[in-house]
Amino acid sequence: MTTITHRRASAGLILCLAWPAAALELPQGARMLTETTSEQSSYRLPTGPWQDEGGIPSARVEGAVTRQAWRIDGQSATTLQLLAPLRAQLLSDGFEVVFECAASVCGGFDFRFETEVLPGPAMYVNLTDYRFLSARRTGADAEAVSLLVSRTSSAGFVQIIRVGTGEEPPDPVTATLPTDPAPEPGSLARELERAGHVVLPDLDFASGSSDLGDGAVPSLDRIADYLQANPQRQIVFVGHTDATGSLDANIALSRRRAEAAVRYLDRRHGLDGSRVSAEGVGYLAPLASNLSDEGRRRNRRIEAVLSSTE
Repeated sequence: MTTITHRRASAGLILCLAWPAAALELPQGARMLTETTSEQSSYRLPTGPWQDEGGIPSARVEGAVTRQAWRIDGQSATTLQLLAPLRAQLLSDGFEVVFECAASVCGGFDFRFETEVLPGPAMYVNLTDYRFLSARRTGADAEAVSLLVSRTSSAGFVQIIRVGTGEEPPDPVTATLPTDPAPEPGSLARELERAGHVVLPDLDFASGSSDLGDGAVPSLDRIADYLQANPQRQIVFVGHTDATGSLDANIALSRRRAEAAVRYLDRRHGLDGSRVSAEGVGYLAPLASNLSDEGRRRNRRIEAVLSSTE
């Protein structure tokens, strides 16, 4: 197997993929931030939404695999407006849609973290504003495609994974397509126990703010489920900031962000301070450079740290 990786390829209007030669047209100004190609590999093509029992149903497809992440700056288009033209191009090129969904219908947090997503900052997924589509084409030029589209306030992001099988698949893709075994649900809990900490990606703070809002926060609900299922475990929420302002002010702000998570668990799940606590480290542990808006956004976060030793 040969794997080639490219990063920050030149911008272009036409997205050209090696297998097969069908081209997808992206909006003017789209920039490819990363690409990997494998002459012979496999991919689990999602065929339905995340389920409490079984995770994401998927079909294993094999062949030449291309994975790309694109960024479109200066975009005010919605995720549907970004996805719809790509869907139309696939349909006109002989593809049939296998599965399509928007954030909460896909499975929200669970779908995003159990499907394949290229790492940031090349690909960004807003847990409340993303769309996914999978499609297949049969025949001599058989191919499978998945599209994942999301956006920030100033940019759109498109992930494209294509698998050119080059041969007729055994049956047309339908809702009853045999699926591969999917990962078990609870990926956040597994990562917490594996690494000892996990970023809570659906807590998106504005600069200088510690407000969680009034709505549900799926990742915190998952933490609550984990603590209720494991009464001997304890969690410390650690707040982080970008580098705007003084260190002392940012440490205080980051602690307020972590305390907001503690209050959420107390208010919604009855988990008090004996099981969860809050700390703040300001800008001392960044995930990305603070020289860019995107880097600063990623650094404004809360991490859950497993403080139990047994």
